[in-house]
Amino acid sequence: MKDEMDTGLQGGGRAGGVAEVMNPASLGFIGCGNMAQAMLSAFLKKGLVDPHLTIASAPSERNLTKVRALGVRTTHDNNEVARTSDLVFLCVKPHLLSPVLADLLPLENNHSPLFVSVVTGVSLSDLEEMLSSVVDNPRVVRCMPNTPSAVGQGCCLYARGTQTTASDAEATSSLLSAVGMSAEIPEYQIDAACGLAGSGPAYIYMAIEALADGGVKMGLPRPLAQTLAAQTVKGAATMVLETGKHPGQLKDEVCSPGGTTIAAVHALEKNAFRNSLMSAVEASTLRSKELGAKK
Repeated sequence: MKDEMDTGLQGGGRAGGVAEVMNPASLGFIGCGNMAQAMLSAFLKKGLVDPHLTIASAPSERNLTKVRALGVRTTHDNNEVARTSDLVFLCVKPHLLSPVLADLLPLENNHSPLFVSVVTGVSLSDLEEMLSSVVDNPRVVRCMPNTPSAVGQGCCLYARGTQTTASDAEATSSLLSAVGMSAEIPEYQIDAACGLAGSGPAYIYMAIEALADGGVKMGLPRPLAQTLAAQTVKGAATMVLETGKHPGQLKDEVCSPGGTTIAAVHALEKNAFRNSLMSAVEASTLRSKELGAKK
């Protein structure tokens, strides 16, 4: 509990709070690609939303077929999602967001949903401007989730717009923390969070694949090598999170003088292991900023 308080991070296990905030609120997704599917799947598995009160839209049947299998309603009409939902996730590609929002009709009858954008690189001010033709004083949250949300191990970082309320913040935090950890951060940190946590699963998948390949090269059967690689990464991550120790300290505890691990660490250092990961985070962060700069 101390670590959560110190870092400002919130873990899962708050289903009761989520149910209190979200039900019977209706949930909508404009765009239902991989990220939307991951989040929606997690929300439904946790019982946080009613599938009968959930709707998703997409231009093609390919992704709609996948989410339809989850029991939610589907449509090709983005306006139907905005018109019938209390909370709308915007999950389209960055270059599609502007035309998608431009096609939304002004909402009537004082209906003003909370919009949560997972679109990379689009600022809160731009979101508020684009949505101002849909609703007066749009309530907007900019969110950076990652795909492990589908199995309840995600990182969901978010920043709030100028018109959001305390109730909006509670709903966002409660919903997102139920699929992993969530934290509210200043908007200027979102691009860096994308570089580390948003793109980060891909780096780790590559590491797991490479470790497994190494095991196969040294004679292990592929299924065992992959399981060992994945469990090793999971175990090491759990050690960092649960002990609170610096990763460097934990690394030193494994490296016996003259032993096998320090020899392996030397090989990693010679091949610029740390530099490669730091450069990956930097490249993803810069690309996120580039996407945001394109109008």
